[in-house]
Amino acid sequence: MACVHDHSCEDHNCSSEFSLYKHIDFSKVSALNESVTGSVKSVFKSWERRLDTSEGILESNEGDPELIVFIPFTSDVKIKSISVVGGADETSPSKMRAFINREGIDFSDAQTMQPVQEWDLVENFQGILEYQTRYSKFQSVASLTLHFPESFGSDKSQIYYIGLKGEATQLKRDVIATIVYEIMPNPSDHKTRAETGGGFSQV
Repeated sequence: MACVHDHSCEDHNCSSEFSLYKHIDFSKVSALNESVTGSVKSVFKSWERRLDTSEGILESNEGDPELIVFIPFTSDVKIKSISVVGGADETSPSKMRAFINREGIDFSDAQTMQPVQEWDLVENFQGILEYQTRYSKFQSVASLTLHFPESFGSDKSQIYYIGLKGEATQLKRDVIATIVYEIMPNPSDHKTRAETGGGFSQV
């Protein structure tokens, strides 16, 4: 299901809603069949910059519009909706299929595995359409794999922006161990009553 924003984004903070890009582990983001290696990272950006292509776009190889995008997160997230801005001249993806917490999916896997959800897309040039998830199935998402099997007719696909709306459910994994260590009691930090003179002060 897709829905259109029913508000002015100038009056409503869409940037904060599409905030999951801040929780993406960019060092591990990848794509299959991208024409320029690493270009997939350019499609994840703030809402205000969704139509900014100055840092590049994700484009499939000529003659094959199929793309797979792997998106790992630094903390588990809940995903409410997804927005995709594709290219013009029938290069926008026409379908999107989502897999959760499955690393290493290739095209053979994507074509045979049952996705958690799939959508028929429209040519969303301004990024004002959101595709709602079956929210109960997108709760503890450590990684999201998006499969775009075809375009609207071109022999290649182009994606300018992928926006993920939702919220992080945990602290970042790389700081959890530090926090656990810091909350362990250290006896030297706690003076005994004898050391502090004993007794209680009266108010």
